[in-house]
Amino acid sequence: MTYQQTLDWMFAQLPMYQQQGASAYKKDLTNTILLAEHLGNPERNVKCIHVAGTNGKGSTSSMIASVLQEAGYKVGLYTSPHLKDFRERIKINGKEISEEFVVDFIAVNKLFFEEHQLSFFEMTVGLAFDYFAKENVDVAVIEVGMGGRLDSTNIITPLVSVITNIGFDHTQFLGNTLEAIAGEKAGIIKPNIPVVIGEYTEETKPVFVAKAEECNSEIYFASDLIQEEYPCGLLGDYQIHNVKTVVQTVAILKTHFKLSEEHLKSGLLNVVANTGLLGRWQQVHSYPKVICDTAHNSHGLKIVLNQIQKENYEQLHFVLGVVNDKDLDSILPLFPKKANYFFCKPNVPRGLDEKILQQKAVDFGLEGKVCNSVSGAYEAALQVAGKNDFIYIGGSTFVVAEIV
Repeated sequence: MTYQQTLDWMFAQLPMYQQQGASAYKKDLTNTILLAEHLGNPERNVKCIHVAGTNGKGSTSSMIASVLQEAGYKVGLYTSPHLKDFRERIKINGKEISEEFVVDFIAVNKLFFEEHQLSFFEMTVGLAFDYFAKENVDVAVIEVGMGGRLDSTNIITPLVSVITNIGFDHTQFLGNTLEAIAGEKAGIIKPNIPVVIGEYTEETKPVFVAKAEECNSEIYFASDLIQEEYPCGLLGDYQIHNVKTVVQTVAILKTHFKLSEEHLKSGLLNVVANTGLLGRWQQVHSYPKVICDTAHNSHGLKIVLNQIQKENYEQLHFVLGVVNDKDLDSILPLFPKKANYFFCKPNVPRGLDEKILQQKAVDFGLEGKVCNSVSGAYEAALQVAGKNDFIYIGGSTFVVAEIV
């Protein structure tokens, strides 16, 4: 198969949570363990850093990778989902995995995948570990896909576990309370392995403390750090919390790697150049100013929408699209009524019909026009916006992916 045929097979034949939703979610690690054994357990030959959390785990993972790269290490980075190309998920020192490696991996293991009905995510995790082991990376930063305890990445014993924060997202899988969600994320905490908690609440802190005590793991709360300001190449107010998390994590990693204060500072500043991360408060146009951001749940959107209010503009416009399992009752009340809305559907099977989104938005006093595509909504917004206006594009990673 060609690379495109390989991708088509991966996307179409096997369920993938980001595209398909609940039917792709598996509630145990049996298949992942079987796959790891089939591949010769490559994850055991790779030093790893494990990053979970409701929001910020992609940014945090990329910052950690960037710091390690600045120190001269060969660094694997596994994140999800991708924005443009599947290969964005698996990188070494910012360079994406080759098309040839992806094609060969699927071809060699295709019968095994089919026999065991592996999910898209399971085989992608296997691909990442196989690639990092064969390329002999010094360390790999591994982002959890969803949750933690039952996530396919949770077969590793990392040097440090990181949990950025806890908010309400994927409640149909992870639970309807902050305590329950924290319990799932805390599943990445391993015996005698230190854990860094980025942010906590009165509901989640006891969960983390109890799990850390059970595992005899040293626990660090990054949000309690009093530290100097570190400039970061990733913009957005929410990065302040992620930077603290990275600073604490790097302090722990100094027992394993030669990392200086200069490596930390340059790693934070050069994160976009080093890792290629996109879609985090990313400006794509000037006059009018246009910002794309992948925030998609109430925890992340609150911070982003608050930051928008700090901007100087004459009129505010939103290009907004979501997936069909999004809890609209929790996010739509956050959006300002005094704005123009351009409702659209991201081009994935889980995309919510733009007419349904508009009808629901009206219930919360949000008014605007329906557009038949994300690009069409963006063009419509540009046509009506003045040069001193502000356009925000978001609501879903998949909306941002069609613009950046």
